[in-house]
Parts: sequence; structure tokens; C-alpha cells
Amino acid sequence: MVKNNWWQKAVVYQIYPWSFQDSNGDGVGDIHGIVQRLPYLKELGVQVIWLSPIYQSPNDDNGYDISDYRKILPEFGTMADVQEMISVAHQLNLKIMMDLVVNHTSDEHEWFQQSRQSRDNPYRDYYIWRDPVAGHEPNNWLSDFGGSAWAFDDKTEQYYLHLFSKKQPDLNWENQMLRQDIYDTMSWWLEQGIDGFRMDVINLISKQKSLPNDPNVNADSHGSSMTFVANGPKVHQYLQEMNSEVLSQHDIITVGETPGVTTTDAIQYAGFDARELQMIFQFEHTEIDNSQEGLGKWSDARFNLVDLKKIFSKWQNDLAGKAWNSLYWNNHDRPRVVSRFGNDSEKYRALSAKMLATTLHFMQGTPYIYQGEEIGMTNVNWSSITQYQDIDTLNAFEDLVNQQKRVTSEKMMTYVHHSSRDNARTPMQWDSSENAGFTKGKPWLSVNDNYSTINVAQSLADQQSIFYFYKKLITLRQQMPIITNGHYQVLDMDDESVYAYNRIDQDSELLIISNFTDQIQTRHYSLKDSANLLISNYEDDQGDRLRPYESKVYFEGT
Repeated sequence: MVKNNWWQKAVVYQIYPWSFQDSNGDGVGDIHGIVQRLPYLKELGVQVIWLSPIYQSPNDDNGYDISDYRKILPEFGTMADVQEMISVAHQLNLKIMMDLVVNHTSDEHEWFQQSRQSRDNPYRDYYIWRDPVAGHEPNNWLSDFGGSAWAFDDKTEQYYLHLFSKKQPDLNWENQMLRQDIYDTMSWWLEQGIDGFRMDVINLISKQKSLPNDPNVNADSHGSSMTFVANGPKVHQYLQEMNSEVLSQHDIITVGETPGVTTTDAIQYAGFDARELQMIFQFEHTEIDNSQEGLGKWSDARFNLVDLKKIFSKWQNDLAGKAWNSLYWNNHDRPRVVSRFGNDSEKYRALSAKMLATTLHFMQGTPYIYQGEEIGMTNVNWSSITQYQDIDTLNAFEDLVNQQKRVTSEKMMTYVHHSSRDNARTPMQWDSSENAGFTKGKPWLSVNDNYSTINVAQSLADQQSIFYFYKKLITLRQQMPIITNGHYQVLDMDDESVYAYNRIDQDSELLIISNFTDQIQTRHYSLKDSANLLISNYEDDQGDRLRPYESKVYFEGT
């Protein structure tokens, strides 16, 4: 087994720049704001900072529609600001990982502006263009944001493919010149001093050349079937080429966002001998509460713990010794973990947040913390759809409520409260001053109403806070090789209330126990007399009696 790469012991913190810290009062987070807060992240103890896109963009999809990969969005700052951020981060021994979005660009990127000029333009083949079929779209593929994945261009009388927004045309990776342009850009960023890449939907870059109809699409479908368009025929060829041309030349961290993958796929992408990526983000546990009515993520269902255990255990066991896991609960695309998998009531928010952190951070893999997770930020509960800005949320509401009339507006709002991406995108809650200390201006997206009681200042002042609990978990990962290298073994898989597992190596053993309910549970797990309580979210240990959301870890060995 490959061990002791620095990124295997690292903990990554994701920053969503729009919402992290505004330094100039325009209501939008910026690079100077990030620099301001780097000492806070150093105090937390993370090793890597992943930035969601900061590039030039018209922001149809909040920066995931890039119009220039080598320029910075003016609202965020300048390239000089980025270089200062990299320098300050490195002085603090923090590494910077950039978002790489190369399945698609913005339709305002110069490549696409050239591509749509004429059918024989040199950049035409940088994108995927097709003639109409019987006067309609080339196939039945759907955009992930709803509606057809094809947009008609009047000037050249062809359709272009966009698996996401119409303003995000998909790139044609069959074109070698395009691939070289992308590799050159990656190398340019590494020369600026960054330390790695998170690659957006990277397993979508290879499409089946014949573009066959998706058999999963029907009249009731909302959003694309990623499992059909993902993992195309040449994706591994392209990633091995990228690795050879760029990634293998640097000691960096790489993680690919890969919807619709199995553990077998993961070993191909991130196997220790695959020469592609170091790890991937899989989506199985994030889709555990998806709609049973064909509405994708639009649901208000509560997850089933046994299902969650089966998914995590499968990924832990199948990748063991073969590839490396990424460990995450939430990100900029997913609702807040304490609201979704825990209990965000005043009584149980802190306890359940610590329980969830313990459950994840003792597994094998590299943990990712999303901004605000470490202080227990929650979902928002806005009453009107007009308060939301996320294109995915607004499109779904229009499609499912107003167009298809499959869901009432009242019911759809419960789905939005549960699943909207804006739950994760509200501004970071720094203190109890106006706008939570995020901005002195009007924030681009409203601050969560609970910021006066849930914020960083309050967390830093309380030694029992969620923040200090995360800090201890991160410290333990750095100190205890068993967390990186130990074998994972789930206990009582069919227990619907408690998640318990062991981590075992030659000399020692960990027992992790998490009560996922607000009820007292009684469970007995055998422990050696020499076992010590390593960490707990309660102040005392009552043995077999597990209190609501209690989580504790025992250690035995050397």
C-alpha cells in the first residue's frame, strides 16, 4: 500500500470565495478577505485550502463558467492579490489548491466566441457541435440544471452541447490542441506557486462519439442522468496524458469530482498505480436522500443510517490498499451537514455536529471541511423563492412547479430548504455584528438569521465549541498513524441508530461509536482493559449508555 504521501495525512478546507470574507464593502468576498483570515485557518490546523473558482467569469453559475482561465474576477481582486495570498499561505505552511473547470467554459470565453463564428473557424472543434436531427436536438440528453442539454445557434444553424447551463458549453476533448491549451494553463498556474487542483466534473470530459440517446430519460425526468454521460471511452487516456504532461512533474494534491462512479471506477481514476489522480469525490452518500419520484435531489426525505453505513463501508473496504478516499459531508453544492445528517436544533446542534465530525474524520482518507462546518453553520429557511440566487434552485422551481406542475410551490419550498445549494453559500458567520462580520456593505446573498448565536467569535471564546473539537480531530490525524493506515471494520451493519467501527493496525486499535439519534441507546462493544477514551463530545463516559448524538473513540495499543 502506498503510504506517507503528505496529502494522505492532510486535512483540506474549502473556501467559497463569494461568501468567505469581503474586505472592501462591496458585498462580495474577495482575495484580500481570504488573506485576512488565513491565520484563522492556521489556528484550526488544516494543511490545504481549496478555493472554488476565482477566475474571470460572467457568473451564470457563480464562477463555474470561466471566460478566462488566467485572469481573476475583478470583484475578487487581481493576480497580484492571488500571488500575495499564495505567499502568505506558504509562510503559514498552508497549501493552495485551485478549482480546475475544464469540462466546459463560459460562452463568453474567447474560444467559444471564435467557435460560433463559423463552421470552419479554427476553434470550432474546441466544442461539441451537431446538426439538428429531424428538426430537433441531436439527442435526448438533459442538462443537469433542467431542460435540454443542447442549445441552437442561429448563426451557424447547429446545436452545441451544454451538460449544465446554456452559458456553459462543453469542451471537445477529442481536440488535441484544446487539450494542450488546458495543460499549458495548468502548468502556468503551478508556476504561480499553487499546490494542486480540484477538478470539476472531470469524468464527464469524454463523450461517446455517436452521442446515443440516454435510455434513462423519460417525460418525467428532471436533470441529466450523470451515470450515462459519465466515464466516457477516452477519459482515462486523457487523464493519463494530463498526468504525464503536467501532474507528475509536481508534488501536488489532486482530486477529481466524479459523479456516477463505482468503487471499481474509482480505482481506475485514483489507484495508487493508475497515474491519473490521487483521489476522487464520489457522490453516493450525497445522493442517499434523493427523491423517490424522479426529482433528483429535490426531496425532504431523511436518510437511512444503514444505507449510509453500507455506502461508507463499501468505499472504505473496496479502496483499501488500492486507492485513496476523499472524506466529506458537504461542499458548495450540498446542504449543511448538521441540518442534513444531524440535528440543527439549539439543543442538539453542537452535539450532532461533533458526532458527525468524529464519524468521518476517523475513516481512512483525506478529510475535506467546508467553510462554516467547523462552527456548525446550518441550512437557511427562507420563505420565498425570490430570496434564492442559485441557478439550479431557480430552474428547478420553474420547471417542477410552474412548467410541469408536478410539485406545489409549498412542497417545493420544503425541498429547497432541504436541498438548495444556497444553503451552503450564505456568507461565513464571523461574529454577531451586522452581516455577521462578512461585509460592511449589502451581502450578495443574505446572511443566515442565526448568525448572532452561531459565529466564529463565539466559537473561539468557548473551549468546548465545535471549532476546538475539529481542531483536536485534525491534531489526532497528524499524531496517530493508525488514522491514516489502519484497516477499517464496520460493526453491527444493520443497527439503524448507532454507527460503530474499528480501525486496526499491527500495534493498536480504535473503536469509534456514534449515536445518530436524539434517543438514549444502550450498546455493548468489547473493549480491552487497557483501552482509553481518546475523544468524546460529552464530558463524561457512561459506558454502554449512549446519550443523544453521543460520539466517542477508544484507543488501545502503542
